[in-house]
Amino acid sequence: MSDKLLTWEEAVRWLRRQPDQQALVQHCYYDDPLQSAAERFSNSQEWQALAQLLKAHIPGSVLDLGAGRGISSYAFAKAGCSVIALEPDSSNLVGVGAIQSLIQSSRLPIQIVQNYGETLPFDDNTFDIVYGRAVLHHAKALNQLCQESARVLKPGGVFIATREHVLSKKSDLQQFLAAHPLHFLYGGEDAYLLREYKAAVKAAGLKLLRTMGPLESVINYSPMTTAEFQVQIAATLSRLVGSSLGQRLAQQYSVQKAYGRYQSLRSHTPGRLYSFLAVKP
Repeated sequence: MSDKLLTWEEAVRWLRRQPDQQALVQHCYYDDPLQSAAERFSNSQEWQALAQLLKAHIPGSVLDLGAGRGISSYAFAKAGCSVIALEPDSSNLVGVGAIQSLIQSSRLPIQIVQNYGETLPFDDNTFDIVYGRAVLHHAKALNQLCQESARVLKPGGVFIATREHVLSKKSDLQQFLAAHPLHFLYGGEDAYLLREYKAAVKAAGLKLLRTMGPLESVINYSPMTTAEFQVQIAATLSRLVGSSLGQRLAQQYSVQKAYGRYQSLRSHTPGRLYSFLAVKP
């Protein structure tokens, strides 16, 4: 393979050709047909948990930042929202071209705007929801992206950024980049300290409501399911209190919440996933 970096589309095409990476391709919704992948996302526990968090604002007007292939735009539109998919890449596989094909096949009312999140071409107080899935860590200017997101939100509107890569210390960045399956091909990955994400959200004038760690929500730990998460809890507790009691405890929401919180705080894996929910006062 050449030392020259690939485009994002070329990197994803490479990944799709690797026989041993097909599970990852599916988990990232890079498989075809695109509408089937989008439908799978709209039926996923990740989306169900997200929709539950946002239920007071759905249906509503949504800006999908860095929409990629359009899977989240599809899910919001299916839920009755008015959706603008913001995507700078023109790619037919992972950008505007893909979203256009998804709109044509699904006939859902999604509008595409080809632009970057740091310079949003929308009026102040336009959207009920500004959402980004794995978008903030790609920002050229994190603070500016959050400020623009806050600007276009209506008062009382929500900003939600999901599956963002977090570092415990800056020196962990190279370890994260080396472990990423595509960074060596296209060089576009990054990660921030948890306090940097929080500071950017707060500096934009948003009120941070929830910070969800790696195991505090299926939004982050998907594609692991909640059932699989309970099995993990049961296995841990069974070593402490026995199999029968461990399995019963693992079914309790309070135990799941406490376990997820505890393990999230203990984790220092470079690039682990966090999500952030904020509101515009």
